[in-house]
Amino acid sequence: MNNFFSVAGKTAVVTGGSSGIGAMIARGFVESGVKTYITSRKLEQLEQTAAELSSLGECIAIQSDLSTMAGVDAFAEEMLKREPKIDILINNAGAAWGAPVEEFPESGWDKVMDLNVKSIFFLSQRLLPALRLAGNANEPSRIVNIASVNGITHPHMNNYSYSASKAAVIQMTRHMAADIRPTNVNINAIAPGFFPSKMTKHALAHEQEIKEGLPARKVGELADVAGTAIYLCSKASNYVCGHTVVLDGGQVANAG
Repeated sequence: MNNFFSVAGKTAVVTGGSSGIGAMIARGFVESGVKTYITSRKLEQLEQTAAELSSLGECIAIQSDLSTMAGVDAFAEEMLKREPKIDILINNAGAAWGAPVEEFPESGWDKVMDLNVKSIFFLSQRLLPALRLAGNANEPSRIVNIASVNGITHPHMNNYSYSASKAAVIQMTRHMAADIRPTNVNINAIAPGFFPSKMTKHALAHEQEIKEGLPARKVGELADVAGTAIYLCSKASNYVCGHTVVLDGGQVANAG
């Protein structure tokens, strides 16, 4: 049974891996014996996280800006130079923008859609050769897209492009999985609820209130998201294809 959940010896890429959910997943991988590449735009924080995780296993930092096609291409080219086979791609890098509907700017729409949706599709496309080489019929390689409960229920915030982007990620996961799974690459997604991170720092002052509003009476933590990612990248989930795991302490269920 233990082997069903093992990811030891695999090679993974975690975008947005320097902080928040990405860093939690990266730590879970590193501690589980995965050679883990993390990437983000801010070099100092990226190198700091890589140094911390390297004390636990193998973690390598590569700076990138995945908000542009040039950045996606440059990062993919660098990864393919280093790793002809990639077992796991975690598409976690993301951005948010908030403004009243009457004032919401095109720049805020495009910034979020470019990083949250477009970069996921094209980075996955660029790395498919390495993912296909790593996978086989008995154990496919994995792509895990990070969506959000905001793509499923009303966010009760004015983050219109963010919620739209995460709904797109959920449908894109279904669509790509159906087309690509026959080539030994399996795709699923995770839709997190509230996890403490830079993206949710505006709500941290209300953390106790958030906890009390959730059936689980807790916010998400490292074990929750790292454990889910490990499951989706292990033999245990070989037959799970195109689905989004809602990881929210009951937030969506409680919404009715």
